[in-house]
This record gives sequence, structure tokens and C-alpha cells, in this order.
Amino acid sequence: MRTIVLWDIDNTLLYTGGAGSLGMARAFRDLYGVDDAFRSVEFSGRTDTAIFTDAALAHGIAADAIPVELPRFIDAYVDHLRATLVETAGGRVMPGVVELLNVLSQRDDVRLGLGTGNFRRGGELKVRHYALDRYFQPLEGGFGEDSEDRAVVIACGIDRLRGRDDSDARIVVIGDTPHDVTAARANGAYALGVATGRDSVEELLLAGADAALADLSDCERVLGLIEPVSMVTR
Repeated sequence: MRTIVLWDIDNTLLYTGGAGSLGMARAFRDLYGVDDAFRSVEFSGRTDTAIFTDAALAHGIAADAIPVELPRFIDAYVDHLRATLVETAGGRVMPGVVELLNVLSQRDDVRLGLGTGNFRRGGELKVRHYALDRYFQPLEGGFGEDSEDRAVVIACGIDRLRGRDDSDARIVVIGDTPHDVTAARANGAYALGVATGRDSVEELLLAGADAALADLSDCERVLGLIEPVSMVTR
């Protein structure tokens, strides 16, 4: 039986030092002339579509114009993100991620993908900047433009990664927020919380995580949670 592992990006795989939010702010300023447009918008665990929609409505963009404005915003944001990823300090890959991806990527019965609120092109830039893109080839999953609803994003990721013979695949979602947890549970997936963002182990468990860890540095323990059967490479 195949195991499909969907990864959140920000504060789960990596931390950009704020490059994403800075890129969004610059894109909104360029398009609509509003500085610091996302100051009152919640980012954590939400999709980029939801984040943009909140800012757009708050600054006078009509709801029926958002489907037209969203692609324009994505184009502007991606251009800025290329620069902000280089400019911002403090970015890093989260503890244990590389070791874990090294093991999982060698398994024929494990498929890795993304289950992220990032727009696809923005997420691709982030994982490439931190040299994680080699583990996600081809890069596939669920992304921020799929829906404002994180559960729908995860559902899209599952559909894209599940092959014709994988109807009984074990689905694991790894993320750092209660939104990741509830989206996983909504899709019948195993929710593995990791407290490398702002939410604690206890908060992730209260949200319904099947398991939650401080970080992913204990590779053997994480592998045992992802696939309870032996993870010895075959």
C-alpha cells in the first residue's frame, strides 16, 4: 500500500524570514497603491487566496472583481518573492526535514507532495530557494489558488497524487497549524502536527492532530508515525 505524504511549506518545511508577506505587501502596493495592506490580515495556516481576498475587500476591491484581480496579484507577487527570498534574513529549513525527506524520497511506496496555502508558483520558488525541490519532482499537490478553504486544498492534493491503483493509499498531512490539522481530518487523512510555527504541541493536539511533535528532528519516531509498519528501506 502506497503512503502519500502532503507537506505544508511555511514553518513546516522551512521558514523564509518573512519573504512571503513582504512580497505580498509590495505586490499589493504596486497594483493598488496601498502600503502595508496586510497589516490586519491573519496569515498563519490560511491560503494565499483567502489572505489576498481579505486584504482586497478591506481596501475597496469589489468581491466580484477578485477572480480577475487574483491572477494579476499572483504575477506581481511572484516577481517580488524572487527578490524578497534573497533580501530577508533568518530563513532556514526546519529541523529534521532534510534527513526525513532523504529517507522518504528513496521509498518506492511513498509519494511526496505539497498541501500548502501557498500559490503554486510561490511555493515552488520557496522550496527551490531552500534546495528542497529535488524531493518533490514533479512538484504536485494542493495549492493556495485551488480554494480559500484549506480542506479543499488538501482534497485537491490527494486527488493529484493518488494514482489509479492508490485508492487505499495511506494519506499523511504534515503541518504546523490547527488549519492543517482540521483540513487533514476533513479528508480522512492522518494529521501530524509539528510545533515549529506559533502553535504548541498541546494546541495542535487539541485541534485534533493524531500526533504532534516539537519538531521533526527524531527521524525514526517521525517515520514510525508516517507509516506504522517498518520503514526499513527495501
